[in-house]
Amino acid sequence: MSSALLDALKAGFETLPPELMNGHGVGPLRRSALLSALHEGLPEHRVEAWKYTSLRALSARSLHVSNESTPIDATRIADELLADIPAPRLVFINGMMDADLSQIDDLQVGLQVNTLAQALRGDNPRAIAVLGRRFDGIANVFARINTAFATDGALITVDADAVIDTPLHLVFIGTAVESELICNLRHVLELRENAALTVVEHHRAVGNHRNLANHLLHAHLKPGSRLCHARVQAEAVGANVIARTEAVLASNSCYRRLDLELGANLSRHELNVSLQGDGAQVIAGGVLLADGRRHLDTRLGIEHVAPNTRCELPWRGIAGGRGRAVFHGGIVIRAGADGSDAQLSSRNLLLSEQAEIDSQPVLEIHADEVKAAHGATVGSLDANALFYLRSRGLPEAQARTLLTGAFCREVLDVLANDALAQQLEPLLDAALQDMEQPA
Repeated sequence: MSSALLDALKAGFETLPPELMNGHGVGPLRRSALLSALHEGLPEHRVEAWKYTSLRALSARSLHVSNESTPIDATRIADELLADIPAPRLVFINGMMDADLSQIDDLQVGLQVNTLAQALRGDNPRAIAVLGRRFDGIANVFARINTAFATDGALITVDADAVIDTPLHLVFIGTAVESELICNLRHVLELRENAALTVVEHHRAVGNHRNLANHLLHAHLKPGSRLCHARVQAEAVGANVIARTEAVLASNSCYRRLDLELGANLSRHELNVSLQGDGAQVIAGGVLLADGRRHLDTRLGIEHVAPNTRCELPWRGIAGGRGRAVFHGGIVIRAGADGSDAQLSSRNLLLSEQAEIDSQPVLEIHADEVKAAHGATVGSLDANALFYLRSRGLPEAQARTLLTGAFCREVLDVLANDALAQQLEPLLDAALQDMEQPA
């Protein structure tokens, strides 16, 4: 199938700065990734991993590749979007780091923050090694597009035994420019032995825009390390977000993660975690709020490779208006991963007759002596609870918001960080308050 998007990418490939596209000899690798994407095309519904998410509208758009010459007016951004985000913070606007809005001058000892653009221009080829990662198959086409075009992103390293007390904020801002954009960013979070870090991603917008942000993040947790990672996607109503996380966990490491999907027109996130060390664990939860005509797609791929590994995955979905939420929770316990403990819960609420939720838990077990459970429910608000609140004098809209808030808020516990949860809770409550209520 022909694609205006892929045609535009082919034309835009030659427009990017040569020093970034060819730094450390990655030019042939980029071109190979692009040619592979052009050859296979974008996935259609026959591709199982994209069965519930149509790319037809996106495929028909001619998006320009974001680059350093893209004009941006940052005067409104600091006042409107950064007032509640303290230092240290790294700010990207339409895919490019903004040095004036970022604040990384006074970092705690043991924390190193760089960007992919700096690494491509620098003298350390190891810093961009992630660009060599292969992603084969049509289902992974956006990862290959990212390899072909990513010229910026956050590169973060925490030294061994360093415990970073202050959260690091990564801010990604989309804003309208003369031409609609595709912004490709590549990120790395590396925690060395016994290191600890908290990272908060903020995906925000100035006004409305219809850009596409294509993020690919690699997280490497060495033995005994601890990463707390929150991601709040609150993009413009017309925006498109394709995000992918690839995490590898060594022995006794712990990855705590929260995803709040609150915005955008189309948002898809793949979270792939490989538990490769004895005693590694991932505790990851999220909330999908599909309102209006929003389409949200979350796909988990948790792989238990080593023994005594653990995953705990509580997810909540709410769909109102004509919104649609898609959730795939895949867990594989490999042979030899004895003693693994895997728990997945997908609970969902429909707030209107036109809304849709598709939830698919998948569990494969190839080992002995494991503990595993998964479940998925889709329903409506408890009529008795709603009647009780209304009988106590609450208006129906307020009663619904109260019940949906209680339904979602428990997922914040995955962070095991009360201070951070208290900062994120108002963002979730505001999004619930704004959800379209049934007439």
